[in-house]
Amino acid sequence: MNKFVLRQSILLFLTAVIWGVAFVAQSAGMEYVGPFTYNGTRCILGGLVLLPCIVLLDRIQGGRNAAGTEAVKDMSPQEAGGSGKVKKGKTLLIGGLCCGIILFAASNFQQVGIQYTSVGKAGFITAMYILLVPIMGLFIHKKVGVKVWIGVAFAVCGLYLLCMTNGFKLEKGDALVLICAFIFALHILVIDYFSPKVDGVRMSCIQFWVCGVLSLICSFVFEKPELGNILAAWQPVCYGGIMSCGVAYTLQIVGQKDMNPTVASLILSLESVVSVVAGFLILNQTMSRRELLGCCLMVVAIVLAQLPDRGGMIGRDKKI
Repeated sequence: MNKFVLRQSILLFLTAVIWGVAFVAQSAGMEYVGPFTYNGTRCILGGLVLLPCIVLLDRIQGGRNAAGTEAVKDMSPQEAGGSGKVKKGKTLLIGGLCCGIILFAASNFQQVGIQYTSVGKAGFITAMYILLVPIMGLFIHKKVGVKVWIGVAFAVCGLYLLCMTNGFKLEKGDALVLICAFIFALHILVIDYFSPKVDGVRMSCIQFWVCGVLSLICSFVFEKPELGNILAAWQPVCYGGIMSCGVAYTLQIVGQKDMNPTVASLILSLESVVSVVAGFLILNQTMSRRELLGCCLMVVAIVLAQLPDRGGMIGRDKKI
């Protein structure tokens, strides 16, 4: 594994850690506000957190557009001028809008579904995107080798042992979370398409504002958001907005750049393992032998998917 792949993998692993711990905040936040209100407030907060980051990055880079300095070197003089900047601006806006709308759908299907199913089932079904990503990727000519498919099989078995402790029966909440898994798989593929073309921090900021605004609109239609309840939930909202949204989703976009989306999804699925560990450390919950075996299978899946082929680097268009 070369240094680039190692760096991107570490960024994605940090994303999984933050998301895994976020299950605690997500559960706590639902005690005070509805799903649309929670997602709306945390996404708006996440977007606000990124605004000063963008200003700081611009100053560090001498006021240059952070959306693609390296790409400009490969442009013709005409493209590097005004028309090139306009084109990149449109791509950034389209990417942010697409990611925001998809994130809005996925996060709210999950949040609503959790109300009607157990956290264990929700965690397992949501993480099925690790199987859905390579299947959906085949339709856009993303090549996936046998090694990754074996890793996916290990990961699915691990997630089942980790989360499904009381059997499986698809009910209302399960169906909603299953829809969420399909949408999250699409989210990963859309990020894979746009992340090499635009600045990841800017696209992340746009997606949060889009998701936040749409969620808040739905909260006023389907819920009755009250400022007092939102303030009472300030701790889970702040973690969800600053860490889960502002930090983790940005790390996902940056970390996925030039990484195979199937490998990225396998690393991100470690959030289920982290959630169990977080429950043990924060909530004093113990892990059974079954759950520990599931964790081990997940680790094997990630390591297997990261083993390099003789060709070397794991790339976006390279068979792995």
